[in-house]
Amino acid sequence: KQRPTLKVVVIDPRQTATCEIADIHLPLKSGSDDWLFSGLLAYLARMDSIDYEYLEASTDGFGATLKKAKATTPTIMDAARECGLKENDVANFYDLYRKTSKTVTVYSQGINQSSSGTDKVNAIINCHLATGRIGQPGMGPFSLTGQPNAMGGREVGGLANQLAAHMDFSAEDIDRVQRFWQAPNIVDKPGLKAVDLFDSVASGKIRAIWIMGTNPAVSMPDARKIHEALS
Repeated sequence: KQRPTLKVVVIDPRQTATCEIADIHLPLKSGSDDWLFSGLLAYLARMDSIDYEYLEASTDGFGATLKKAKATTPTIMDAARECGLKENDVANFYDLYRKTSKTVTVYSQGINQSSSGTDKVNAIINCHLATGRIGQPGMGPFSLTGQPNAMGGREVGGLANQLAAHMDFSAEDIDRVQRFWQAPNIVDKPGLKAVDLFDSVASGKIRAIWIMGTNPAVSMPDARKIHEALS
């Protein structure tokens, strides 16, 4: 409402509330996201919308990537067919992406937790790399995880079951983190993960819990048990 020139494209098999603000809704066949973005990459190359200077300076293997994209989804019609979409809708999305330099691709668990999630994320990032739309204000691929700052928690050791930088509780890892942080009293074994944590709350072993930026009564399995534990 504040920026009527802002265009929103929703790529989702479902008709969700987000579609209410969408200029284009692409209800693609479940699991076909990588076909859509592979087709986009081939289209960008066809339309001479590739930032070769950026690619030469910042990437490797673009030639092989583009060759694969052209072989799998050489035309808009191919991408539309693989995704179960109308060709005109795909064409409008591709054209909008090509013409809009400040583009952000926001994706969440449907991509990240797919059985081929790595390929899907890679297909999205490739389109941003190919056009140089990354690392600048107002553009880039942007992953929304299902937990509050899950990546930050993993990197700094904020998760209960690992030390910083994804390290385990081996003597070598404990010593390395201990020396780096100058922390003589560092923890030496894993704490409780989410399900075990609420089991301990329910049993009375844990008497206080501080919850920030999430709602376990909604996000956790067996919501009834979570309600009982918190009560």
